[in-house]
Amino acid sequence: MHEYNGVYTALITPFTDLGTVDYKALEKIVNHQIESGIDGLVPCGTTGESPTLSHEEHDRVIAQTIKYAAGRVPVIAGTGSNSTTEAIRLSQHAEDAGASALLLVNPYYNKPTQKGMYLHFKAIAESVKIPCILYNIKGRTGVNLETKTLIRLENDCPNIVAVKEASGSLTQMEEVVKTTADDFMVLSGDDNLALDLIRLGGDGVISVASNLFPHEMARMIHAALSGDWDEANRLGTWFSPFFSACFIETNPIPIKTAMAHRGWCRESFRLPLCSLESDEHRASLISIVDSMTRDIEGGRI
Repeated sequence: MHEYNGVYTALITPFTDLGTVDYKALEKIVNHQIESGIDGLVPCGTTGESPTLSHEEHDRVIAQTIKYAAGRVPVIAGTGSNSTTEAIRLSQHAEDAGASALLLVNPYYNKPTQKGMYLHFKAIAESVKIPCILYNIKGRTGVNLETKTLIRLENDCPNIVAVKEASGSLTQMEEVVKTTADDFMVLSGDDNLALDLIRLGGDGVISVASNLFPHEMARMIHAALSGDWDEANRLGTWFSPFFSACFIETNPIPIKTAMAHRGWCRESFRLPLCSLESDEHRASLISIVDSMTRDIEGGRI
């Protein structure tokens, strides 16, 4: 089994009604995640609204998540940036705070070449000693980390040990699994493709849905990794409407709305993100969440 296989929750960042980070809610969420059998936590990623966190907040959310986790599970800190210098500073701070590993997103907006991405990730990896997980998500960043570039980074940087693949392309995911070393980990960045990736030889998922249903996500992914595909597929079918609902509008708006509905946080966002704009979307999301909750409480899943 690879070191970072399983389910890693891409944590929301809860805010108070005044818009500040709600650390009491964050501690409650972290403890619930770990008690529910999740394999690890990822603060300050896309789902954590990292683009609107100040540098001070970003550093503290990571440090507090590490403190709350207290060594019970790995904490993979989101420290990517479109500025290499900034990503290095964030990464070194996370390493000093005790992060287990780093999650480094493709540089966004500036649209670097493959050479530029290689140099960017290499510089960050060389600035720290802990493992680095690259995060390939063209839909958010405008650039795709091509497999050839990923292989070059794997070969040249011993602490680049994994990739979060959110290209949306199973063809690319399969290519990555087949061409990287056996001990290089490939994690899905899309809940709905996690089982497909594991069938191809992947290692798990960095999940949005597990914010609300960590125990059930852990059951599904662990079943798949152990070869119990009847159970994995049963849970995958059950989860399918929720996976879709989590992206009915821009992530993390739906998952945070669902979390607020279940009492885990306030329904508070940082502009330019805001509450769901469609009443129809809200009604559909809440209906799905309530139905799934009834299934869990009734022992039907």
